[in-house]
Amino acid sequence: MTTPATYGIAEARARLHELTVVDVRTPGEYASGHVPGALNIPLDQVRRALPELRHAAGRGDLLVVCASGARSQSACTLLAEHGIATATLVGGTHAWSAGGHALHRPAACDTRAGWSMERQVRFTAATLVLLGLLLGVLVHPACLLLSAGVAAGLVFSAVTDTCGMAALLSRLPHNRPRPADLDAALAALRRR
Repeated sequence: MTTPATYGIAEARARLHELTVVDVRTPGEYASGHVPGALNIPLDQVRRALPELRHAAGRGDLLVVCASGARSQSACTLLAEHGIATATLVGGTHAWSAGGHALHRPAACDTRAGWSMERQVRFTAATLVLLGLLLGVLVHPACLLLSAGVAAGLVFSAVTDTCGMAALLSRLPHNRPRPADLDAALAALRRR
């Protein structure tokens, strides 16, 4: 299996008008900000979109995007297994934003949460660590295991470039925007 092609931020931005950009993040992540013009096809829906993605890839370059590049790599691998040539954006939307480029945040797709998922994860992790420390001092030393567990989870998250806490937090009611309009995304791919 070959490694999918990659686009750096500058190259992707320069060619954005000629690329079909597919964002494979969750609807909540997509709503919090995405590369302008990106269509939201969550990673768990990519198989359903194979015919339309094949059609779009036949008409031009298909760029797959996620937050950091891990999920887009997975999507590119899956698409390559089905004979669909794709590329991934190095560093994902985090790198796009860090490069000073605006993320599109449509009002109709906004989540009800006022904080980004990254900020929610930092707040929750810090709160759990502090709670574990306080309970460990005031109630019972075994409560320190809560802080240790969160620390271990953060290390695992960094090593694997995944975030279980974000996955859990994204299921909370205030983080659930409207579901991805997969039918609209598939129709847009057919028109390309």
